Amino acid sequence: MSSTGHITKILVLCTGNSCRSQIAEGYLRHFSGSRAEVFSAGVETHGVNPRAVAIMREDGLDILHHTSNNIEEYSAIDFDAVITVCDNAQERCPVFIGNVRRYHHNFPDPAKATGTDEEIMEQFRAVRDMIREYCRRFVETELDV
Repeated sequence: MSSTGHITKILVLCTGNSCRSQIAEGYLRHFSGSRAEVFSAGVETHGVNPRAVAIMREDGLDILHHTSNNIEEYSAIDFDAVITVCDNAQERCPVFIGNVRRYHHNFPDPAKATGTDEEIMEQFRAVRDMIREYCRRFVETELDV
């Protein structure tokens, strides 16, 4: 454990800040505890998807209080790491000044899922599980300790 007291600031960036980035924010906060400040934003804002809230609740995490934020709202924050969770956000990601570590993983967009309500929820759960594992590994390997 570091004695510097430095808290890593992490931004998770997606297209609409409604599903994937919200899920990642929830897991990064959960796995990092007090070691990081975690934010999420979109290059657009679509509101937090109720299905994302529901599948996170199934896993014991409450993201109901999360808000859908535009990247421009965080322009004054010096992030240590930016994680883009879709190719569109990576392509449209603004330039960050300073020593920002960039990470990218293109997760499927569960908001584009089709089928019955249960089939759609299964696709949300599958993406949630991928993001949970990514966030667990990220905290284990990349977070300042």
